[in-house]
Amino acid sequence: MRIATCNVNGIRAAARKGMGQWITQTHADVLLFQEVRAPEAIAAQLIGESGIAYQVFQQASELKGRAGVAVAVRDGIEVGQVRIGLAAGLSAEENEPAVDTGRWVEVDLPALDTTFISAYLHSGVATDEAKMAAKYRHLERVTQRLTELMNRREYAHVLIAGDFNIVHTALDIKNWKSNHNRTAGVLDTEIAYFEKWLTDLGYVDVQRMLTPQVQGAYTWWSQRGKAFDNDAGWRIDYQLADAGLAKRAVNFQIDRATEYAQRFSDHAPLVIEYN
Repeated sequence: MRIATCNVNGIRAAARKGMGQWITQTHADVLLFQEVRAPEAIAAQLIGESGIAYQVFQQASELKGRAGVAVAVRDGIEVGQVRIGLAAGLSAEENEPAVDTGRWVEVDLPALDTTFISAYLHSGVATDEAKMAAKYRHLERVTQRLTELMNRREYAHVLIAGDFNIVHTALDIKNWKSNHNRTAGVLDTEIAYFEKWLTDLGYVDVQRMLTPQVQGAYTWWSQRGKAFDNDAGWRIDYQLADAGLAKRAVNFQIDRATEYAQRFSDHAPLVIEYN
């Protein structure tokens, strides 16, 4: 079972820059995309241009040109229930805030006995109290839903993948000292949520499990300066799985382009194979 996740940083631009060729070469059973930033029909069309038939389930953001997540399941794999949006923690009288839309899609695949989630968590700005408050409210709802999935899941396994916009430890960012508790994504208050998902809820960071105590490998590089050329990256794209599924992981790869000009996104895809 080959699972790939990638923040495409706008699927239309990514398609122009070679995303379809990557999809064809990867031939994943399940693709999880974030920051799609396109109407749902367009995203499905562009994924289909790879030449591999996928069933595509997604949520576009209510805020035009922002966010958007998708789960693409290779044709022939039975699809069960699909749940759009993250409603955990909201009462029947409340609606999901517009800023939280286009960030969460769940797809049950009975044949794989697994629930798959594509998630795009808020980035935040450390100096902007309103944006950080929105991020923490979202992280609270994510935590509630991850708790529900772990405690009352219908299928044996759950895998949440995507752009979490949080680094876990100093191993996950090239310049830890200059960013720690100064930059959003590297704040202890954010990291505490990630730690709770691993320690309290029992999820496993699959890439880190396969490469403990190794610096990187990173999945995102700033567009500014020479971050990509100098590999001054961040590891903020993850696949988290329950312990049983994590044990089935046999290898991973980060499809980092060899040159800056060859990238189809500022993120590199994370691909993991499970036995």
